[in-house]
Amino acid sequence: MPATLVGLDSLTARLPELREQYRAAQPFPHIVLDGVLVPEAFTRAAAEFPPIGDAFWKGYLHVNETKYGNTQPDTWGETLAAVAKEFVSPDFVAFLEELTGISDLLPDWSMDGGGLHQTLRGGHLNIHADFTTHHINENWSRRVNILLYLNDEWHEEWGGQLELWDTAMTAAQAKVQPAGNRMLVFTTSDDSFHGHPDALTCPEDVARRSMALYYFTEGARPVRKATNYRARPDETGLKRAAIALDRTAVDLYDRAKRKAGISDDQVSGVLERINKFRRPKG
Repeated sequence: MPATLVGLDSLTARLPELREQYRAAQPFPHIVLDGVLVPEAFTRAAAEFPPIGDAFWKGYLHVNETKYGNTQPDTWGETLAAVAKEFVSPDFVAFLEELTGISDLLPDWSMDGGGLHQTLRGGHLNIHADFTTHHINENWSRRVNILLYLNDEWHEEWGGQLELWDTAMTAAQAKVQPAGNRMLVFTTSDDSFHGHPDALTCPEDVARRSMALYYFTEGARPVRKATNYRARPDETGLKRAAIALDRTAVDLYDRAKRKAGISDDQVSGVLERINKFRRPKG
């Protein structure tokens, strides 16, 4: 394994240029970085990505999303876990602070909402703004997302481009192809709307794969908001109603998760039983 998995030196050398691009980006501050991992590290990490039959995947299967997540780095391959550790290292966090202009960022090794994600053929993630505070450390406000795509190959016609929408939800102003070894970094806020809402058309044996890590700042009384799913302008009244109803259910679950200790594992188990025919074997 290479001594350094993330090409941080080259990224840091470009900081003046990258910082300007990041802060000028629309519809909210973001940047797309290609070749983030050194080539050997990317090859190893992509090869280690767990298949869908792995026991540690949790299903997030409801109206507004159909994806699987693994938030347990100790179950990942050696390279994947080492990459995640570099992303929470002081040097990488310092790079993010310089890039985004947000100081005192706190990485989250508990992977609250993050970790490995994969979406199968037919899966989607409706446009949304992310939950705003950490579920355990409730004085932590979510500020920055990084998404590293881990697909060996991805064809544009399969869909899955991450759409970045304006605050008024009138149009997608940017789209990010989930190409392998590409990272999207963006500032999270109440209205940093994003998602890939159309069903994937990739082959049955291909998944849209990524690693997500989130960074927080600590404050006295941050405002808790659950994931805010939104309908697109051309979506019908019935679909709008379904999105809104599911958004309410997600908010209730978010409250229960914080107050009553209901876990993702418990909910995932119920959803898995309901959606058992969605998930292929192997």
